[in-house]
Amino acid sequence: MPEMQRLRMDEDYLRFANCLADAARPLARAYFRTPLEVMTKSDASPVTVADREIESRLRGLIEASFPDHGIFGEESGVKPGNTWTWVIDPIDGTKSFITGMPLFGTLIALSEGGIPRYGVIDVPILLERWAATSSSTYFNGTLVSTSNCEALGQARLCMTSPDMFVGDEVNKFERLSRAVRLRRFGGDCYIFGLLASGHVDLVLETRLQPYDYMALVPVVEGAGGCISDWNGRPLSIDSCGQVLASASRRLHEAALIELNR
Repeated sequence: MPEMQRLRMDEDYLRFANCLADAARPLARAYFRTPLEVMTKSDASPVTVADREIESRLRGLIEASFPDHGIFGEESGVKPGNTWTWVIDPIDGTKSFITGMPLFGTLIALSEGGIPRYGVIDVPILLERWAATSSSTYFNGTLVSTSNCEALGQARLCMTSPDMFVGDEVNKFERLSRAVRLRRFGGDCYIFGLLASGHVDLVLETRLQPYDYMALVPVVEGAGGCISDWNGRPLSIDSCGQVLASASRRLHEAALIELNR
């Protein structure tokens, strides 16, 4: 594809992804810290009317603008389409949302042939947003980049919760934790945005679904970071859900060695 055509496509798709985030934000804010019925899905994860209303709104906007595109949403499943598929998590961090913690986000990704090309992390309560192509990441409209950390001993490691690691994952997590400077828990998608902006150096997660990680890939890579599964393989819509994100290539390689030794 000619460079100018690719640039126009980047601009158009990223603009629309931002429009989707604009539509989701007031809905999340309206329901936040209000009495809500919390239902339990078949996988034992919580869901509220806010999750379902946001996803319904975004699906309607996508279908109106790109009727041939596929849609993969956490709450309503897959609508088949052409090579382009929008991947949506209306509220990433529902446990945070229902306990009044403001670090949940809306995740919006556009994939081409299962590969994430565009991504948005919107944090509605804090009015913070990362929007990205694979070559550029913007935080509230300003270009950002990851830190220059290259050594595990200097790295700041985050993960959502140690409870998510099971079996041998616990040993891998503990090895990596012992090798870094400090570790912090909590944040869901927010910690990936912090990595893109240079405040966090490593993020380790597991048991993620495509709607949990697809939007994160362009955000991390566009800021100069690295993101893969725990074996160093690129993430796609078919990945296993073990995710490692790092501020630099050298740090990523060191973390992979520590995880797999």
